[in-house]
Amino acid sequence: MGEMSGFQLGVIGALFLSVASSVSIVICNKALMSNLGFPFATTLTSWHLMVTFCTLHVAQRFNVFESKSVDMKTVMLFGILNGVSIGLLNLSLGFNSIGFYQMTKLAIIPFTVLLETLFLKKQFSQKIKFSLFLLLVGVAIASVTDLQLNLVGTILSLLAIATTCVGQILTNTIQKRLNVSSTQLLYQSAPFQAAILFVSGPVVDQCLTKQNVFAYKYSPIVLAFIILSCIISVSVNFSTFLVIGKTSPVTYQVLGHLKTCLVLGFGYTLLHDPFTERNIIGILIAILGMGLYSYFCTHENKKKQLGDLSTVTQIKDRETAPLLAGKNMGYEDKESHEVKKATKDSLV
Repeated sequence: MGEMSGFQLGVIGALFLSVASSVSIVICNKALMSNLGFPFATTLTSWHLMVTFCTLHVAQRFNVFESKSVDMKTVMLFGILNGVSIGLLNLSLGFNSIGFYQMTKLAIIPFTVLLETLFLKKQFSQKIKFSLFLLLVGVAIASVTDLQLNLVGTILSLLAIATTCVGQILTNTIQKRLNVSSTQLLYQSAPFQAAILFVSGPVVDQCLTKQNVFAYKYSPIVLAFIILSCIISVSVNFSTFLVIGKTSPVTYQVLGHLKTCLVLGFGYTLLHDPFTERNIIGILIAILGMGLYSYFCTHENKKKQLGDLSTVTQIKDRETAPLLAGKNMGYEDKESHEVKKATKDSLV
């Protein structure tokens, strides 16, 4: 019971860290890009990953965590896949309307459910599916405005959905099958993610913004916000791997939509973004869906734990039954021998 409560506290801590750090970095990056005019999102992400790797390298040197060697080919492909998915998501945002980009992000949950059902044989109850549907409807109402379609944007969105889903499923699968922690996996894969984005980032940003990141004039306040964004990103990247490892890719996506609702709320409160009745209704529906998802997941996990406990008890009973039977047989043999001896003495 102590181990289970400790695990639950770890999950709650990971979820809180993920929400707090993600909302913080969104607000920081929004100020950096919208107010200060720094539009190079993909290149900024490569800097985030480089700072994350350097931070983890220092932590590993001070024995904060133990480095564990993982198959280099697996880590390399995993890192490249995650780097490509980030680039494709940014390209999807650049070639599509905001509304279609939001629909792309919403499509990640059902696609992840489909992949896990088909390839990992994972079962999702009707209650879980209903809560996810309610969540997606709420977020769509709150955040999706226009839906302008184009061929290039649609292809990029489909590729972004596929790579993101596979990358997040692998984040969970690799940690469990190779018995590595979220910190160890992030430490091993971050250099490859950073490398592919460092090379492709300026090209992607040039394509999207028609500006050169190396020709940009960096003011002291822009540099300060870039450094702040990189510092927060360490927590974001760490908590992402932690949440997916401790829960599941679907739960991480649900958490992502909670962040969307919080960002909308903070945007209205702090940055005075426009806020309508539609936003409020959508956020309330999404929160209801998240609440139901959390409740159903907790309820089903408890049932599974009780089932596992009863199975263990039955196995122990089966193991102890022959021992008890052997003891009883010994007692019965002893009693039978004493009866026979008494009978023999009486005959004499």
